[in-house]
Amino acid sequence: MPQTTLGVVAGAGALPFMVKDFCRARGRPVFVLALEGHADPAVVRDVPHAWIRVGAAGRGLEILHRAGVRELVLAGAVRRPGLLELRPDWRTMAFLAKVGRKAMGGDDALLRAVILELEAEGFRVIGIDGLMEDLVAAVGLYGGPAPDDHAWTDIWRGVEVARRLGALDVGQGAVVQQGLVLAVETVEGTDAMLARCGSLARQGPGGVLVKVCKPDQERRADLPTIGTATLSHAAAAGLRGIAVEAGSALVVDRQAMAEQAGRLGVFVIGIDPSLPCPDDGQERQESRGV
Repeated sequence: MPQTTLGVVAGAGALPFMVKDFCRARGRPVFVLALEGHADPAVVRDVPHAWIRVGAAGRGLEILHRAGVRELVLAGAVRRPGLLELRPDWRTMAFLAKVGRKAMGGDDALLRAVILELEAEGFRVIGIDGLMEDLVAAVGLYGGPAPDDHAWTDIWRGVEVARRLGALDVGQGAVVQQGLVLAVETVEGTDAMLARCGSLARQGPGGVLVKVCKPDQERRADLPTIGTATLSHAAAAGLRGIAVEAGSALVVDRQAMAEQAGRLGVFVIGIDPSLPCPDDGQERQESRGV
């Protein structure tokens, strides 16, 4: 039985490339709907595709239907545009009127509404974690030196802060150094947050970036994601490590991450935030390689 065409709504970063290559390696037809001003032009090379503005939902839906797409993946970062930049078509205007205040709230609320709208159009939206399970973070050390006691204290402080931030649908990450919260992730995104941290760092052991899912997050879009660029920015900011939520965060190109972490001397580790904090007298999570 022939496989159906997978539609990839492509934003910025490496994930759209990885989904495209994943499908092509398995002989699955793929159609890329690339978002202008976000997707890398190279992502549409050698595959059926179309370009649309973020505010052109009506045209985008028409293109996907015409391409025979039934399953969709939302892949890559998309910076939320202002209303003037959005220039919404009639379908986008109808959607914004329908979702009301959700459009002005956090990213998760808006993405959840977008997915419901796509499902109402007859598409099945699937998460990258279900399609490419090898990207999902596992518990353990990916590369770099194992965290010491001070780093673990910062990791668990970062988990607490990021969880509270996520409950407000604001962001997924925080940077903590020696117990002090240097920065939290907002609409600017992880890389811009890390760029701010360089001037805020204290003397002594560097800080830690922690990224976790928001409570009750819509898992089919915008899972916490790290890659080699994240690691480079973390090192430039003077951080000593990155901790991500195992089972929920995505680690892009883990082999390259492991090698780069070793070169930079910056740890990358998957953690289980559901376990008790080590300060409670519980044994630390193992940090052996994954």
